[in-house]
Amino acid sequence: MISGAQIVPVISGKGGVGKSTVAVNLAVALARTGAKVGLIDSDFYGPSIPTLLGGGQVIPDHEEKLIPPAKYGIKYISLGFFLQHPDDAVIWRGPMFNKALHQMFEDVSWGAVDYMIIDMPPGTGDAQLSLSQMVKLAGAVVVTTPQEVALADVRKSINMLKKVNVDVLGIVENMSGLPMPDGSVMPIFGSGGGEKTAREFGVPLLAQLPIDPAIREGGDAGTPIATGEGKIASVFNDLARKVISILDEKRRAQPELKIVN
Repeated sequence: MISGAQIVPVISGKGGVGKSTVAVNLAVALARTGAKVGLIDSDFYGPSIPTLLGGGQVIPDHEEKLIPPAKYGIKYISLGFFLQHPDDAVIWRGPMFNKALHQMFEDVSWGAVDYMIIDMPPGTGDAQLSLSQMVKLAGAVVVTTPQEVALADVRKSINMLKKVNVDVLGIVENMSGLPMPDGSVMPIFGSGGGEKTAREFGVPLLAQLPIDPAIREGGDAGTPIATGEGKIASVFNDLARKVISILDEKRRAQPELKIVN
């Protein structure tokens, strides 16, 4: 098992809100701070990390553990590397999912890792429950879009995390609006939903990401936008700093274990 890493799942209540994009760019931004970062793609039914990071090759080491590819300062693993064809469907029941998730922790040669980001499948099913029981989680980042249809599922996800005793580090609102040439923002998916939900649950709104074609273009090209400069990269860099700060504060708040002779 990975030793010493703070394990942070990136979750969403529903698909299509940009969870994997946030997970990848958060991992890259964390690495840019000098941290050692790993990324596990546990969205086994829709593994997208190989695309978002431009592929990669997994090879066994002398102990028959898997050496993960490394790019942009992060090491990463995905079921997508083991499919005969990238368009093959993964048709698994819960026990197979649990075994594969366990192997991604145990059978991969991660080395030293400060932060392990987990790209979770959407929803509140086997994956979320299995992960919370398998490893100690430092806290989760929840991704949503502003409209109510997404927020309704986010509330379910946050309530699920409470039931399994996983802290919510905060909410990332993706697709917050489309910047217009005149400087205004068109709220295509509504506005204020992420902030309202964060306030409702007493957690921080960590970031608001606008609709920007450059985010999609970077993902399709395997070059996450956080690898570069500019406004969106700055948002992800700020997100990474906030996550580090919150995790550091949580660690300082934990009582020290005193050994009595």
